[in-house]
Amino acid sequence: MKKQISLVALASFFAAPTFAAPETYLVDPNHTYPRFEYNHFGYSNQIQRFNKTSGTIVFDRVSRTGSVNVAIDARSVDTGYALFNEHLQGEDFFDTARYPTITYQSTAVRFDGDKPVAVEGNLTIKGITRPVTLTLSSFQTMPHPILKKDALGANASARIKRSEFNAGKYAPNVSDEVTLSIAVEALKQ
Repeated sequence: MKKQISLVALASFFAAPTFAAPETYLVDPNHTYPRFEYNHFGYSNQIQRFNKTSGTIVFDRVSRTGSVNVAIDARSVDTGYALFNEHLQGEDFFDTARYPTITYQSTAVRFDGDKPVAVEGNLTIKGITRPVTLTLSSFQTMPHPILKKDALGANASARIKRSEFNAGKYAPNVSDEVTLSIAVEALKQ
């Protein structure tokens, strides 16, 4: 009789629909560094980064939905040169005295099969909000080999115009178009 109950229980387990709940991941600030690239007077493309990022990513594999909410500390801009960091934090660019935080809030996540391929949302810089779509060139979820927690990683990029965020000084000599690149890792909570 025990074998019949076990087989019935096992059969009902596999016959029952699987309902996955959305999974929440916290952005790992030690492995998430948004970068921005622009052309400098035609000489070269310069790549700078921000050192402080926080946020959450919600991912639901079954329903193919998700959300992204990220905050970047604009005062953490890092060019490798302290005077240039201050220059970028000034009124002509990030104006960090009045707008210390850059935010990105998703409105939709687009999937190709089981993997997200783009995130649509709103980017806010200097109090100005514009729609921006981040294209994902990679996306991975798996157990973190060292931390023994589920982790998520992605590489996202988009192109924006500085002038649309009231930060277009020196354009077109310093390119108005900027490429944003975000390498993000996050840990499941």
